[in-house]
Amino acid sequence: MRITNNRPTVAVHKFTSCDGCQLAILNLEEELLTLAELVEIKQFAEAGILDEHAEVDIAFIEGSITTPREMEHIKKIREQSRYLIAMGACATSGGIQALRNMHDGQAWIDEIYASPQHIESLTTSTPLSDHVRIDLELWGCPVSGRQVTAAIRALLFGVLPKTEHDKVCLECKRSQAVCVMVSRGEPCMGPVTNTGCGALCPQFGRGCYACYGPAENPNPNALANRFEGLGMTADEIARNFLFINNSAPVFHTIGQKYSDRHDE
Repeated sequence: MRITNNRPTVAVHKFTSCDGCQLAILNLEEELLTLAELVEIKQFAEAGILDEHAEVDIAFIEGSITTPREMEHIKKIREQSRYLIAMGACATSGGIQALRNMHDGQAWIDEIYASPQHIESLTTSTPLSDHVRIDLELWGCPVSGRQVTAAIRALLFGVLPKTEHDKVCLECKRSQAVCVMVSRGEPCMGPVTNTGCGALCPQFGRGCYACYGPAENPNPNALANRFEGLGMTADEIARNFLFINNSAPVFHTIGQKYSDRHDE
């Protein structure tokens, strides 16, 4: 459906998250000022614009669903938005806080807070797609500003933006970054992770953290076997997969397998 308004309306909402994806938008700086001339921003708390009940053409959501209020709020936003875009790892796969899904979240609350009965929290952290229909997912921790502007630009013409499916390893080859796993024996999630960051970490000599989620047709078992060959323990392998996008099924399955092996 093509947006036909003279100035399409946009909202940016925050759920349970660290605000990193919103900051990625703010970091567009001059480009953001240009964008503000093309669209009308109705809600963006990080930028000081507040109208969370506004009906809009495009709604970007940062954060996962972790409270009863958020469960109801995301449904209302879905009703008042033409396009709903999940933005970042928390919104697309539950984020780091989804680690609670593997444990007794209520027990943690009881141990930490003096009056846990006043804490309204779900025992799980879940992606937006578990609760409402999503038109587009932008993976990343955080997303890049160009992902957001590309999405808006494409939707203004009634099409979805092109999705990159290359693995981080291919991005490393294009940028001539030295493979940290081959040259230094350092674990790297690049072989199973979707690109989008420009292979940022490997270019600085660090292994990939899988910020942009599972790549298309990954082989996590082969990578886990390679990690074992590097001398990593079952717990260390599990931690590599059960990190930022731990609830993404392809990562969760292999991570849980090695986590269980560590517990034996």
